[in-house]
Amino acid sequence: MVNFAEFFLTLGGIFLLALLTDLIGRKTFLPRVSLLILLGVIIGPSGLDIVPVNGYAWFPAVADMALVMIGFLVGGQLTTAFLRSSGKEVLHISLTMVIITIVIVTAGLMFLGMPLEAALLLGAIATSTDPAATVDVVSETNAKGAFSNTLIGIVGVDDLWGIIFFTLVLSLVMAFTHAQGIAAIVATGLWDMGGAIVLGISVGLPMAFLTGRVRSGEPTQVEALGFVFLCAGLAFRLEVSFLLSAMTLGAVVTNLASHHNRPFHAIEGIEWPFLALFFVLSGASLRLETLLSAGHIFILYVMLRIIGRFFGVKLGAAYSHAAPNISRYMWQALLPQAGVALGMALFACQRFPHLQATIMPVVISGTIIFELIGPIMTKHALVYSGDAGQGERKEARD
Repeated sequence: MVNFAEFFLTLGGIFLLALLTDLIGRKTFLPRVSLLILLGVIIGPSGLDIVPVNGYAWFPAVADMALVMIGFLVGGQLTTAFLRSSGKEVLHISLTMVIITIVIVTAGLMFLGMPLEAALLLGAIATSTDPAATVDVVSETNAKGAFSNTLIGIVGVDDLWGIIFFTLVLSLVMAFTHAQGIAAIVATGLWDMGGAIVLGISVGLPMAFLTGRVRSGEPTQVEALGFVFLCAGLAFRLEVSFLLSAMTLGAVVTNLASHHNRPFHAIEGIEWPFLALFFVLSGASLRLETLLSAGHIFILYVMLRIIGRFFGVKLGAAYSHAAPNISRYMWQALLPQAGVALGMALFACQRFPHLQATIMPVVISGTIIFELIGPIMTKHALVYSGDAGQGERKEARD
C-alpha cells in the first residue's frame, strides 16, 4: 500500500532541494546535473540514507518518463535542414567514435588480462552516452550554434550505433562461448531497432497531422504528452527501444508538421520536474562501495573510454572537415554515461551470468564517475566552443 505521507514528503523535498541545487549551479561552474546527482548520493544509502524505500520503487517509472521526453526532444533536432548542413559531421564523428571506443577499451582491458568476452562487452557498453544529461546542460547554458546542434545530433545517433555494435558483440561472444541462439540474439537486436523506428513513424505520422489544431500552430501539453507516452507504452508492449522510438517520433513530427510553429514547446515546459527527480534518484540509487569492489579495473575502463572518445572525435572531425572547435572540444561534451550503459550491462549479464561479477561493478562505478564529471566537461566544452549563452543573445535580438 502506498504511504502517501512519505510519497508527498519525498516529492516536495526533492523538488525544493533541486531548486536550491539549480541556484547553486547558476553561481558556480558546476552544472546542475552533477549537483543533482551529488545531492542524490548525499541523501541516498551511501550518505544520509533518508530516501524512503518507496522512493526507489517508483524511480524506474520516473526515469522512463524523463528519458522518453528527452528522446523526443533529441529527435526534434534532426530536421532535414540540420542533416543537410551538419549530417556529414554527425554521422562521421559518431560512427568513428563508436568504433574507436570499442577497439581501445577492448584492447586495453585485454592487455590488463581481462577475458576476451568481458572485454568485448565492456567495449561495446562504453559506446553509449547519456542524452538526458547532455541535453540538460545544453539547455542550462542556453547554448545555440553549430557546436551544440552537432552535439545534439551526435547524441541522437550515438546510442543507435551503440545498440547496433552491442548486438554484434553479443553475437560474437555467443559464438566464442559456443552458446546456442545466435540467430535469435541478432533477430532480437534487429527487432529492437527496426521495430522502434517503424513504431516512431507510425505514431509520428498522425501526431504530425493532428496536433497543433486546437491552439493554432502549437501543440498543447495534453496533445504532446499523449502521443509521446502512447509511443512509449507501445514500445514497452512490443519490446522495442522506447528511446529510439521517441527519437524517431520527434524527427517525424519536426519534419512533417509544417503547420507547427513551436512543436516541442509543450514538452520543453514540463520536462524539468521529471529530470530533477530522475537525476536525484539516479544519484540516490548509486552505491559508492561499488567503487571499491570494482578495484583498479574501473579506473582503466574510465581512462580508456575517455581516450576512445578523444581519438574517435579527432579522426571523425578530420575526415568530415568539421570546424576546429568541434575537433577540439566535442570529445569532452560526450563523456556523460548512464541509463543506456546500465541497460546494456544488465542485458549482457542475463545472457552471460558468469560475467556478472566482472561487468556490473565496472559499469556501475564508471557510471558514477561519468555522471559526476561528464556534465562538467560538457559545460566546459559548450563555454569554450562559444555556443554557451548564444540562445539568450538570439532571443534578446529577436
